[in-house]
Amino acid sequence: MARQGTNRDTHLSMEQTSATPVPVAFVVMMATLMSVAAVSIDAMLPALGQIGVDLGSANTNQPQLILSAVFAGMAVGQLIAGPVSDAVGRKPLLLWCLLVYLLGAVVCLFANNMGTMLLGRVVQGLGAAGPVVSCISIVRDKFHGREMAKVMSLVMMIFIMAPVLAPALGQGLMLVAHWRIIFGFFVLYGVAVGAWVLMSLEETLPLAKRIPWRITTILQAAKEVLGHQQTRSYAIAMGLVFGSFIGYLVSTQQIFQVQYQIGSVFVVYFGLQALGFGVSSLLNSRLVERLGMRYLVIRGLVAVIGTGMLVAALSAFTVVPFTVFLSFGLVSLFCIGLLFGNLNALAMEPMGHIAGTAAAIIAAISNLVSLSVGTLIGQLYNGTLMPVAIGFASMGGAALWLVLRAERTAGAPVAV
Repeated sequence: MARQGTNRDTHLSMEQTSATPVPVAFVVMMATLMSVAAVSIDAMLPALGQIGVDLGSANTNQPQLILSAVFAGMAVGQLIAGPVSDAVGRKPLLLWCLLVYLLGAVVCLFANNMGTMLLGRVVQGLGAAGPVVSCISIVRDKFHGREMAKVMSLVMMIFIMAPVLAPALGQGLMLVAHWRIIFGFFVLYGVAVGAWVLMSLEETLPLAKRIPWRITTILQAAKEVLGHQQTRSYAIAMGLVFGSFIGYLVSTQQIFQVQYQIGSVFVVYFGLQALGFGVSSLLNSRLVERLGMRYLVIRGLVAVIGTGMLVAALSAFTVVPFTVFLSFGLVSLFCIGLLFGNLNALAMEPMGHIAGTAAAIIAAISNLVSLSVGTLIGQLYNGTLMPVAIGFASMGGAALWLVLRAERTAGAPVAV
C-alpha cells in the first residue's frame, strides 16, 4: 500500500477517508477482544452432546446451559465493566477481566460434574464482558465521528469471522483430542490476548477524564432509563429479539446433529447461517442511511414473525425439510443482525447526556430479558423446530408491539 505524503510511520496501516492511518495491529487487537465472548460460546457447540454424557446431565437439554451460563456472566459483567472502566482506565479493567476469564476456563477444564462446569462458564462470562466493553470504549477514546465509524467497520469486518469459524475450531480440536482441549485452548487464548494487551496496548483514558464509580450514579441512571418509555420499550424489545436468537443458538447442536443427523459437518452449515448475521451487521449502516432505523426495525420484525409462523405451521403437520430449516435460520439471523444494532441505537437515542452509564443499564435490561427468554426456548426443545420457530414468532410479535406502542406514545410517525 502506498504511503501518503510525508507519512513515515513504519507501522503497516489501513487508510481511512481522512489522512490519519489506522494501524492494522490495533484493528486486529480490537477485533480479537470483541471475539473473546463469541469464540467462547460458539466453539463449544460441537462438544455439548459429549459433555452432557461425560458429566451426567439430567436430560438432553441441560448441556444447553453451558452456553446460557456465559450469557448470564456477561449480563452481570457488562453492568459492572462499563462504569469501572470509566473509573480505573481501560487497560487495568481488561487485564483483570482476562484473569477472571482464565480462572473460569481452568475451572471448566477440570470440572467433573455439570454444576462445576456451569459455575466455570458463568465466571468465563464475567471475564469476557470486559473485552467487549473495553473494545468499544477504546475505539471511542482514540477516534471520533467518521473516523470512529470507519475503525469500527474494520473491526467488525474481522470480528464477524469469529462466530463463523469458532464451531469449526471446536470440531477440529475434538478430532484430535478430548473435549477438554477446547478449554485448554481458551486458557492459552486468554494468556495470549492478555500478554498482547499488556505489552502493546497503551492506556486511552487519561486520569483527567476518569469518572469515580458511584452506586448512586448508576441508580439515578437506572431510574431515568426505566422511566423513559422509548428507552425502556426498545431495551426490552432488544432483549426479546436477542432471546429468540439465544434460544436458537443453544438448540443448534441438537437440531443439526440429532434431529437432522448431519454429523460433524454441521459446523459448515451453522457457519453459513452465522455469516448472514455478520453480513447484515455490516450492511446496516448503509441501509440506515437510505431507509432509517425505524423502517428497518419494523420490516425486520415482520420478517422474523412471518418466517417463524411459517416454520411453526410446517412443523405442526410434517417434518421440515433440511433446506427449509437452513433458509429459515439464514433469514432469521440476517434479520436479527439488522435488528440488534438499530434497537440498541433507538434505546440510546434519548440518553445522550448519560450515554456511558445508560448503555450499561440498557445492556443489563436486554441481557436479563434475553437470557430468560433464550433459556426457556432452549429447554423446551422437543426434537422438532416448533419451540424455536414459535420463539422467533412470539418474541418478534411482542417486540413489534412494544416498538409500535413506544412510537405512537412519542407521537413519532410509524415507519410502515
